[in-house]
Amino acid sequence: MSRLREMYDNEIVAAMTSKFGYKNVMQVPKLVKIVVNMGVGEAKDNSKVLESAVKDMETITGQKAVLTKAKKSVANFKIREGMSIGCKTTLRGEKMYDFADRLINLALPRVRDFRGVNPDAFDGRGNYALGIREQLIFPEIEYDKVDKVRGMDVIFVTTAETDEEARELLRLFGMPFKR
Repeated sequence: MSRLREMYDNEIVAAMTSKFGYKNVMQVPKLVKIVVNMGVGEAKDNSKVLESAVKDMETITGQKAVLTKAKKSVANFKIREGMSIGCKTTLRGEKMYDFADRLINLALPRVRDFRGVNPDAFDGRGNYALGIREQLIFPEIEYDKVDKVRGMDVIFVTTAETDEEARELLRLFGMPFKR
């Protein structure tokens, strides 16, 4: 069992219950899934770029990535409907907790000039979105083998009813929010 999962079971449930006054353990918000998405705009010209992005994504998450396709044709971007333009992975269970642990404790501290993540990037329903500018912050990625620096979106989906509950849950997990 991962360290974050044990922390949730032991400490986080108690802290959340005392702060928000839950009557039942099942009311305490949980982390449901983490979706990691990488949009690769250059994929329309060169399919090798997409293969490299998928390989990086699978290395980072430890799970197979799924190609995402364009929903609509956009003439200005030279994109046709059904064209592969990115990849994503949905993490649940142990892999989700392992990824969150690596992201919070290893990857984010490696970001240049890091002062914390934006505490206002919640969607109003208890989900948090985080943008990462480069995949090099993950220790699994070898700097020499990277063809191009790519960013990615990491979305934390929780069962929290409000943003305040979700912010507290992620803070207890160790998410370094800006003060």
